[in-house]
Amino acid sequence: MKTKNIIITGTSRGIGFELVHLFANQGHNVLALSRNEQKVSNLNFDNIHSFAFDLSKAEDYKKVEDYITTEWKHVDILINNAGTLLNKPFAETTLNDFEHVYKTNVFGVAEMTRVVLPFMEKGSHVITVSSMGGVQGSMKFPGLSAYSSSKGAVITLTELLAEEYKEQGIAFNVLALGAVQTEMLEEAFPGYEAPTTALEMAKYIADFSINGNKYYNGKLLQVSNSTP
Repeated sequence: MKTKNIIITGTSRGIGFELVHLFANQGHNVLALSRNEQKVSNLNFDNIHSFAFDLSKAEDYKKVEDYITTEWKHVDILINNAGTLLNKPFAETTLNDFEHVYKTNVFGVAEMTRVVLPFMEKGSHVITVSSMGGVQGSMKFPGLSAYSSSKGAVITLTELLAEEYKEQGIAFNVLALGAVQTEMLEEAFPGYEAPTTALEMAKYIADFSINGNKYYNGKLLQVSNSTP
């Protein structure tokens, strides 16, 4: 398999952490981005580079751009995995709360993609991790108005980008995940035990990242065997 240059956001825990190691063990080059600098710095592989990164800070995107320009020249796969969750009754959810969630889950995905796209060529793949809560017609849960609506926004964004960049041959797909046993799930649904582990889901996403663009573009795939 040809070695690929892969950028993953939200790598300090859960699915993102597992993805980094899966790709590194396959011999790919990985840029692991997370707000938690200590967790990122513990990823000690020769083919993993990492630095602290905050999707809500404009200056951090320049670090990504500089790294690609200096070290890689091009990017094959971008996985927008980072996300933030707020579980609060709608009546108590303030404008600042919505802004905080959307800065990471929507604006951060859009800006990261915009920064990386100039380095992507035909055959490249952008994957955004969404949630079943963002899928129209799916079961919704009280308290997740900011989170689930933000996850719906990136589904539409993915469809739009696939259309806008189809002539360049860059594929965009979005995976709406069901319940996966991660820290974020525990925060949203304390005590709930998901049927899928972070590693199991990471294996699916890793394979889809490398092969999914051969079959899909601009598509939402519902990756769920449970409710939530």
